[in-house]
Amino acid sequence: MRTIIWKELRERPTAMIASLLAIVLSVTALVAIRNVTIFSEKEVAGKLDKLGANVLILPKGVTLQDYYAADMQSETIPEEHVAELALSGLTGVEAISPKLCVPTTIDGRNVILTGILPQAEIQKMASWQGGMLFKKHAGCKAKINVADKKGDAPEALAERRALQNLGEDEVILGADYAEANGLAPGDSMELMGEKFSVLTTLPAAGTVDDGRVFAHLHTVQRLTKSGEVVNIIEVVGCCEDVANGLVAEMQTILPDTKIVTIANVVETQISINRMMTNLSYLFLAILVAVGGASMASASFANVIERRREIGTLMALGATPRFVTQLFLAKAVLLGLAGGISGYIVGSVLALFLGPYFADVSVLPIPSLALVASGTAIMVTLVASYYPARQAANLDPCLCFKEV
Repeated sequence: MRTIIWKELRERPTAMIASLLAIVLSVTALVAIRNVTIFSEKEVAGKLDKLGANVLILPKGVTLQDYYAADMQSETIPEEHVAELALSGLTGVEAISPKLCVPTTIDGRNVILTGILPQAEIQKMASWQGGMLFKKHAGCKAKINVADKKGDAPEALAERRALQNLGEDEVILGADYAEANGLAPGDSMELMGEKFSVLTTLPAAGTVDDGRVFAHLHTVQRLTKSGEVVNIIEVVGCCEDVANGLVAEMQTILPDTKIVTIANVVETQISINRMMTNLSYLFLAILVAVGGASMASASFANVIERRREIGTLMALGATPRFVTQLFLAKAVLLGLAGGISGYIVGSVLALFLGPYFADVSVLPIPSLALVASGTAIMVTLVASYYPARQAANLDPCLCFKEV
């Protein structure tokens, strides 16, 4: 049987290549899309786990595309909105972090100067008015709490997006900026004509924050003469409260702003992931339809072309079962070759498409090789079964009578 199959594949390569190509292309698309989708979903989940703030308060006309660059826009909102939030006493608000971003040049290098307001000053603002800030209800399971032991660590800014204390003559440097300029905690640097002390450098986070310089909000407002405004107010809210009406309460307090939750931020990426998953199912259907039709057509043509050979085999003692196995074995080989080839091509394609289209790093997923090969083999077997049964039911006498 093995000899007959290999001889058939060698002597009739056209039909084999056409069937194999249809399978390879379908499997390639399936594997590439599933690869990118899986790693994109992991990337979104990872970013969600690292985010400190889960509610963004933005100017009304801002269109949000990137969470970490949400403050990179020219529109502003009054800083007094921070006081309004602080004095509102909303339950579930764990931290309020207003920011003002201004592009500037330091020692000939372009940099984003970001003004931040320490939590201690916001808490003091509320206490002056007898208000109670950061009320946390019983049962709140939020991961981030401004009262934790890391609250006073400047490095917490990288993860929590909020800072407890910062002097007006101190700066915090992003990892990339500090490395590029050879600066370390305790060093001094000049910023827009004034001397500042480096409080700390943030650990690398892989975001735009790595290239920023952070200073006190009021210092940045004074140096840039921008007035008492901010680009964004980031809020750390208890997850349960965010889901149960906290955003609506904020919108009531600040009707002239746009309030976005993390769910809104990642909604676009999740929609893309869902679309890509549906596309992978579509290509699976294409694999079944095109690959199966191509394989069935090639098998039918093969049976017609080889009627006399099949009749000779059966006249020499080949059983219908042997003839059926002959065709199905060839189908398995084509399905296996198409599945493995499609997996390899699809994985290589995903390595390039992932960073380009979805901005994620992609690695081959070994389990997809089994899925791809198994699906391709199943499709070729189903497509070849009926032609194989037709060949097995041929009458040798009738085959020899044909001219």
